[in-house]
Amino acid sequence: MKTDIKTLVKTGLKFTESPRWYNGKLWFLDIHDKRIKTVDLSGSVATALELPFIPNGFGVTPEGTVVVGDAFERRIYRMAGAALEPVADISKITKFCLSDGIVDAKGRLYVGDIGYNFLDPAAKPVETCVIVLVGPDGQASVVADNLSFPNGMVITPDGRTLIVGETLGHRLTAFDIQEDGSLRNRRVWAQLPSSVGPDGICLDAEGAVWCANPEGKDSVVRVREGGEITDRIKLDTNAYAVMLGGPDRRHLFICVSDSHDPAEIQRNPSASFKVVEVDVPGAGIP
Repeated sequence: MKTDIKTLVKTGLKFTESPRWYNGKLWFLDIHDKRIKTVDLSGSVATALELPFIPNGFGVTPEGTVVVGDAFERRIYRMAGAALEPVADISKITKFCLSDGIVDAKGRLYVGDIGYNFLDPAAKPVETCVIVLVGPDGQASVVADNLSFPNGMVITPDGRTLIVGETLGHRLTAFDIQEDGSLRNRRVWAQLPSSVGPDGICLDAEGAVWCANPEGKDSVVRVREGGEITDRIKLDTNAYAVMLGGPDRRHLFICVSDSHDPAEIQRNPSASFKVVEVDVPGAGIP
């Protein structure tokens, strides 16, 4: 892996999340700017869609349709031209706020539930968070429960395994994906040290997972099944999500910000993208 870390976009972003490499560009949520945006390898940023809500849970279907969640109202939408079309209301099966999501090869959205009020300093984290499956027809159901802040997700190239980062559990957890999208055979894919709380994640062609680690000394780590950490990246800011993209999917894009506090972000936005070239290309979804 090359150690040269470049900054792709230096200013103009508020808080970047859920990066997805699609159609020659990096698509992402600028959460506190309430926009879906794109950036190319030259650093040119464009707005794909302005949103009337704070988003989370984001993916692109095989046909190129953007799917996105209203984080606090916990409703799912898809892009229909330049407008939003409602897909599902999942507020009754989730609590407080949505976390990361992923769209599979059949156009189904898996989305996590933060489960507690992270805006309230007195609120205690819970271990009763869920993953919800939302079909293209709007049918929604809980497919996993008793999770400790499910966050970034990946699906293996064969479409058979979903791996989710449990941020407060300091682990990566795997499930077998059934034909109907339900999840079975829950297992710990990698138990991580207490210094690693995985946020956004992505998968490479050797089956290893890159994890953003916002509160750790190592900003990004690469983990093999079983828990071996093979690579570490240290930054002078916090990393919240990662994506392998670029022409050969060897560019590791890292969403960074000095803070995730909404008030501080509005006062002094510091979000940007760091990029480092890696040896093993990306694989699977996203």
